Amino acid sequence: MRDGVIEVGPQRYRETYGRYFEEMIVGDIYEHRPGRTITEADNTWFTLLTMNQHPSHFDAEFARKTEFGKCIVASPLTVAIMTGQSVSDVSQKAVANLGWKEIRLLKPVFVGDTLYSESEVLEKRESEKRPQQGIVTIATRGLNQHGDVVCDFTRVMLIWKKGFGPMDE
Repeated sequence: MRDGVIEVGPQRYRETYGRYFEEMIVGDIYEHRPGRTITEADNTWFTLLTMNQHPSHFDAEFARKTEFGKCIVASPLTVAIMTGQSVSDVSQKAVANLGWKEIRLLKPVFVGDTLYSESEVLEKRESEKRPQQGIVTIATRGLNQHGDVVCDFTRVMLIWKKGFGPMDE
């Protein structure tokens, strides 16, 4: 196996993503790339899909009268993009997300901003009930194109150990 691929036949390779429980090291930080520039369509569709009817997300005239002076991106969209950016690094080999906690929205995000995310492994432990899996806690930070932290959260996941799970087939 080479980084990011496994050989499945002569001169034939399959991409692999994510980390097994054993590969998660407390203190490691994974920078998730590429970044994601948020468009007006992203924000509008997300508000429609989630039935978020707050006018600060899609009514430019209303938003001009707020302290921000323009529409802001719906905060659950920011969290969703950050989570998605982290999947290929930290949760591609997850069995399940066990929960999010301490979600903090530190600065507004606007259409045209580019989000970059990074995750730090905070702790890990063996699962008491599932010997083929472990529990990993990460902190994910979302930064805009200026390097400002706009959002952060802690996420707990159940992760497969090497040699187990459907991705080993």
